[in-house]
Amino acid sequence: MSIASVDKPHTILTGPEKNAIRAQLERLLANVHFKQSKRFPSFLRFVIEHTLAGDAESIKERTLGVEIFGRDPDYDTASDPIVRVTAAEIRKRVAQYYQEPGHDEELRINLPPGSYVPQFHWPKGNNEPELAEPATAPLTAPLEVVAFPALLTLDGGAAHGRRGSRLSYVLAGLGVLVLSICTFFVWQARRLSAFDFFWRPVFTSNDPLLLCIADQLQYSGISLRDAAQPSHQVQLKDNLTAVVIDDVNAIMKVGGILQSSGRKYTVKGEGATDLIDLRAGPAIFVGAFDNAWTLRLTNQLRFHFANNPEMTQFRIVDSSMPSQARWVVDRTVQMTTNNYRDYAIIARFTDTNTGKMEVVIAGIGRGGTIAASEFLTDNGDLSELRQAAVVAGSKKNLEVVLSTQIIDGQPGSPKMEAAYFW
Repeated sequence: MSIASVDKPHTILTGPEKNAIRAQLERLLANVHFKQSKRFPSFLRFVIEHTLAGDAESIKERTLGVEIFGRDPDYDTASDPIVRVTAAEIRKRVAQYYQEPGHDEELRINLPPGSYVPQFHWPKGNNEPELAEPATAPLTAPLEVVAFPALLTLDGGAAHGRRGSRLSYVLAGLGVLVLSICTFFVWQARRLSAFDFFWRPVFTSNDPLLLCIADQLQYSGISLRDAAQPSHQVQLKDNLTAVVIDDVNAIMKVGGILQSSGRKYTVKGEGATDLIDLRAGPAIFVGAFDNAWTLRLTNQLRFHFANNPEMTQFRIVDSSMPSQARWVVDRTVQMTTNNYRDYAIIARFTDTNTGKMEVVIAGIGRGGTIAASEFLTDNGDLSELRQAAVVAGSKKNLEVVLSTQIIDGQPGSPKMEAAYFW
C-alpha cells in the first residue's frame, strides 16, 4: 500500500516560489495586526530571508537577540526572554490574520512552536507546487490520501488464480473502505476549530453553567458621590464583596466566549458557591490562592498549587516529581520589582464528585490568571494545545502549566511549560 501526502518536502525553492513568499509576507505585514509594530516585521523579515537564502541553521534565539534586538553576544537568554516573547506574539498575530475572511486561500507563513524557522504552505487547489518547511512537517499539515492499495497477487493454477483474484478484490475493497473511514475521521478532526476542541466538551450539556470567581473581603460600607456635587463623597452602610480588578479581565474574556456561544451562565463568588451549585452543571473557576474551590479541585490533579508556611513562596507542583521546584514565584521579588515569571494552570476535566465538566483558569499571581484567560480565548494558543492533545491520543481530560513574563506588572504572551492528558 502506498500513501502520498500533499506535503512533499523540498528544501530548494525556485525564484517564483521565493517571490510568492515575499509577496505574502508584505500582505501579512500590511495587516493591522503587524503594521503598528516595528519589531514584529523586523523579526519576520529576518527569519524568512535567512530561510529563503538557505541559512535556516543560523536562526537561533541568541542570533535573533543580537541581530534584531541589539543584545550583547553573550547576553543571558534565560533571564531575557525577549526573543521567545516576541515569537509567541507573532504566532498569535499570524493565526489571527489567517482567521480573517479572505485570507484562507492565501499562501500560509507559519512560525511553529518551539522553532524560529518559518514554514510555508500553498493553499488547496493552487496550481503551484506545494511548499514544505525546511525541517519537519507540522502536526497541523493537512493529510490527503491520493493512492489506492495495490491488488494482492496469488501464485497457482487457474482455479487458485480466480479465487486469489476474488480475494484480492475483496481485500482491496476493504482496504479502500478502511482508508476512506480513516481519512474521514482525520478530516473531521482537522475541521474542528481549536476553539471547538477545547470548549465544545464544556458546552455539550444543556445544564446551566457557573462562572465561579475569587472574592475578597466583605465591606460594611460604601463611598458614594453626591449627584449635585460629585466631589463630595458620603459613606453609607452596605454589604459588599470585592473582586480583584485583574481577575475581571479573565472573567470578561471567558464571559465573551460564553455569550458568543449562546450559553447562559451565572456568576458567583467562591464564598457563595456550594456543592449543590457544582452538581447542577459545568463550572469555570477563575483564580487560585484566592479561590478555595480551585485549590480543592486541582489538589487531586497531577499539577496543583502549593506554598510554604510563611506564604512567601508560591508554586505549582508536579505530583510525579514533587521534590522539584520548577514553577515558583517568590512574593518578595514579586512585590519589590514587579518583574518576575508567573505561572498558571488551565484544566478541563470531569469531576469525579459531581460528574460535571470543570474548567480551571488560575495563575499563581494575577498576571498568570490573565495570561491563562488569553490562552483559552486565542485560537493560535489553543491550536498548539490541540496539537499536543492529538499526539497524546485525544484524551478527554487535560491539564496544562503555563508561564508568562511579567514586566512592570504586565503579563506577556503565555507559554506552555507542561501538559498532561488522561
